Amino acid sequence: MLEIRSNQERGLADHGWLRSQHSFSFAEYYDPRHMGFGPLRVINEDRVAQSKGFGTHSHRDMEIISYVVEGALEHKDSMGTGSVLRPGDVQRISAGRGISHSEFNHSATDPVHFLQIWIQPNVTGGTPSYAETHFDAASKTGRLLLIVSPDGRDGSVQIHQDASIYASIPNGADALEYPLAAGRLGYVQVVRGALQVNGVALQTGDALKLTGESRVLLTQADAAEVLLFDLPG
Repeated sequence: MLEIRSNQERGLADHGWLRSQHSFSFAEYYDPRHMGFGPLRVINEDRVAQSKGFGTHSHRDMEIISYVVEGALEHKDSMGTGSVLRPGDVQRISAGRGISHSEFNHSATDPVHFLQIWIQPNVTGGTPSYAETHFDAASKTGRLLLIVSPDGRDGSVQIHQDASIYASIPNGADALEYPLAAGRLGYVQVVRGALQVNGVALQTGDALKLTGESRVLLTQADAAEVLLFDLPG
């Protein structure tokens, strides 16, 4: 079964300094039809104005992944970690029994655009931890590149869940195929551009849920960048 989650139907929070589009119910946006997909609980597409951001706040028992599209995202946390993330950087926080952190636009002149992704872990109450890795555009071009996994293989960042995320900048003439094992869920989020996924036309901000499918097939890409999630059912 294929189900489109269109860009236009996502929840929207516009606070002036922050414009956030919610794929799933989050904060003041609530839709019982969109509470998550498998352990995938949040995809927020955030655009934060220059020098603005999220003050110190807390999380626990969640795998939090940030994927920077444009600009520079500054991060500080209670584990003593501080960094500035730029396009191609992928950050993972395993909140475990609890962390506090802040996120700000590092630039005084330009906005920052990133996706924040929350995945529910398969263990709770663990020791909080942090990781970040850079994946340049060339490494994602014309292929599906593993960026998040349960075992950290091939240089991906490791999470506490049987879930994987692949990033891709598909070439227009290519057909990229990914097999889905029986009982697994697929979710494709279009970061930008346009393409077809299993014959369904998608554009910037759209997503496709795949249930009971044996493969994910990306074709007819036009300046596209996508994230593909392989999730337990």
